[in-house]
Amino acid sequence: MSQEENPMTQRERIASGKLFTDMSEGLPEERLRAKEQMYDFNHTRPTEIEKRHELMKEMFGAVGERCWIEPPIYFCYGINVFIGDMVYANFNLSLVDDYKIIIGNRVMFGPNVTIAVTGHPIDPTHRGYMYALPVTIGENVWVGAGAVICPGVTIGENTVIGAGSIVTKDIPANVVAAGNPCKVLREINEQDRIYYYKDRKIE
Repeated sequence: MSQEENPMTQRERIASGKLFTDMSEGLPEERLRAKEQMYDFNHTRPTEIEKRHELMKEMFGAVGERCWIEPPIYFCYGINVFIGDMVYANFNLSLVDDYKIIIGNRVMFGPNVTIAVTGHPIDPTHRGYMYALPVTIGENVWVGAGAVICPGVTIGENTVIGAGSIVTKDIPANVVAAGNPCKVLREINEQDRIYYYKDRKIE
């Protein structure tokens, strides 16, 4: 059966990783709703903590307990973002969430981190289309300032992603990884239980 006889919706194309456009099926309206929520959250006063928590419950697909997100935050839909417990995000977290972003418990983000599930074809004649591949971040991951996590990436639990890294491929659990492109530097080891930074001991 041809595609014309059995066409997929844009939402089905997104979910299957195929090229799609986002100007129909209520997607523009969902993005507008998200912008309104994002505006409200980013303009809360520092003392309006309870209001921030309530807005987070409205903005995201799921959000766990005792999470803290420092405004401003930026996202496309919000509802495609699933956040575990005790997640901390410093300012300017950007989430290009045309499809699922799954963030495990106790994940920490430095400032100016970008997670993008969406990309475009290299060929310029098709670049107006997009594709989206889910991003998954395991528990206890620390993502350093200015890191960029690209479509389809999975980061294993306990791993540290160095500041400024461009993560284009999966990173395993229990490692320190950094660079452009991001690569594993070493495993987290016993020394890390003794020293918190270079020769500075944990006391």
